[in-house]
Amino acid sequence: MLGAAVFCLWRVGEVSTSLEYGIVTVQAEQSDRGKRLDSLLHERLPEYSRARLQSWIKEGRVLVGAGAAKVSYLIRGDECISVEPADLPPLKAEAEDLPLHVLYEDADVVVVDKPAGMVVHAGAGNHQGTLVNALLHHFESLSSVGGDLRPGIVHRLDRDTSGVLVVARTDQAHRALAEQFQTREVEKVYLALVHGQMETIEGHISRPISRDPVRRTRMTARFDTGRSAYTEFKVLERFEFFNYLEVRIGTGRTHQIRVHLAFLKHPVVGDSLYGAPRVIPGYTELHRFFLHAQRLRFRSPSTDEWITVESQLAPELQEYLTLLRQKSTLPNSLQTNR
Repeated sequence: MLGAAVFCLWRVGEVSTSLEYGIVTVQAEQSDRGKRLDSLLHERLPEYSRARLQSWIKEGRVLVGAGAAKVSYLIRGDECISVEPADLPPLKAEAEDLPLHVLYEDADVVVVDKPAGMVVHAGAGNHQGTLVNALLHHFESLSSVGGDLRPGIVHRLDRDTSGVLVVARTDQAHRALAEQFQTREVEKVYLALVHGQMETIEGHISRPISRDPVRRTRMTARFDTGRSAYTEFKVLERFEFFNYLEVRIGTGRTHQIRVHLAFLKHPVVGDSLYGAPRVIPGYTELHRFFLHAQRLRFRSPSTDEWITVESQLAPELQEYLTLLRQKSTLPNSLQTNR
């Protein structure tokens, strides 16, 4: 651990390494004011992952001035920051005996029905109980293209999004599927319940998505910069305070559906991160957000034939929808019984 402060004696913005102590020091600038400590260090020390930097901060291997600080510490713009790097053992996903609902499998791919609450692969603070842990237990081998932490993973679903997800069993299949996702050949259909009434029965939104500069756990579509994103929606049912939607996405940006619908002032029910109320008076509390990956259509990596796999709406979401139908008094509810 750092035993003493190391003084910054070089020009502002530079990064220096002390060969004697093995300590890296960073001098904050005024332009860094308001940034989180982990964000600043990741900018200045890109050779280290943010997760690794956060771990060192929590272990006391990072000093701001002469004292330790939290990961969320906000930079003032004049601090000298000292980092004592430490080698971490390489992370590798391990097999774990967990339930796994397989919807389809062949020699190239496995398609599973991911439950809400399950993380797809290991990350900061999540090394057990992931979908990858379950896959490694149930299948002898998966593609290695994604690395030791993400074997087989071609695309992801958020922790609280349930539904269909395809996994590659071989490296060849992984590359073929990745190209299909990249060229937008894969058909991705979701079901979502949102607050309020959509202005039209069908519509689309094309807004770039970027990291929220204030709340770093969120994404945003408020700015004209970011990664392009395209989302289509169709109203399946109308209720007094909600609309039930079919959603198709042409891109696969982080939190895309949630961000785009929130931008339209129709956040997904239960999605408090993007503005939905945690409790809705008169309605049962939903302990997740109402978003389900209902259908995935892609070409077989071996035969080039189309494969379509569907997932039934998660039981807790179906129950919530049934209650809404029972409470609804709208004559034109457009009910489809999906």
